[in-house]
Amino acid sequence: MIELAPSILSADFARLADEVTLAVEGGATLLHVDVMDGHFVPNITIGPPVVASLRKATELPLDVHLMIENPDLYVPAFADAGADWISVHQEATRHLNRSLDLVRKHGCQVGVVINPATPVQTLGEVLDMVDFVLVMSVNPGFGGQKFIPGSVEKIRKLVTMRNAKGVDFRIEVDGGIALDTVGDVVRAGAEILVAGNAVFGRGNPKENAEKLLKAAHEATLQKV
Repeated sequence: MIELAPSILSADFARLADEVTLAVEGGATLLHVDVMDGHFVPNITIGPPVVASLRKATELPLDVHLMIENPDLYVPAFADAGADWISVHQEATRHLNRSLDLVRKHGCQVGVVINPATPVQTLGEVLDMVDFVLVMSVNPGFGGQKFIPGSVEKIRKLVTMRNAKGVDFRIEVDGGIALDTVGDVVRAGAEILVAGNAVFGRGNPKENAEKLLKAAHEATLQKV
């Protein structure tokens, strides 16, 4: 099943609830929330209060992506604010096993994220702990970046590792997902598509979401 998770980072925050509603009408089934601290990535975005406000505005699962140092310090606050999914970066924590276990203990779906330069093999020991793996297809920090083509092969490798280990995590991809890239990532095995600029950047978020999902579903029919 292909799911679309619009990234609110690219939405108009003055009209956030309205823009989210339009994206949902277009078929979005998750909302992706990018949390940045100005240390792990060169940008600062939002904290638990915005997640709590968003929680009141939608019943959709909130997919909170922690691009921050010391994620263990903030997992409880985001869980309490209403996060349903929480993902932490392999590169941001010294004790990845412990961090993922902390997310699970707070009742959230558990995700691990890898940056473009991080080999998927570094996740070998935690794939049985996670509900999803998020492949960054741009260097994290800013929306609207160009898709890194090597991400497609990383998705394929994750599919191979999943089959070899007999585990059941889903594969999410984030960065540069648009009409010209969505087909490649879906055919490679991506199941959850994070898109910010392609949904909220220009035009109607409902129509943009519909077009992106249509292209993704057409690509599933082309998978070998």
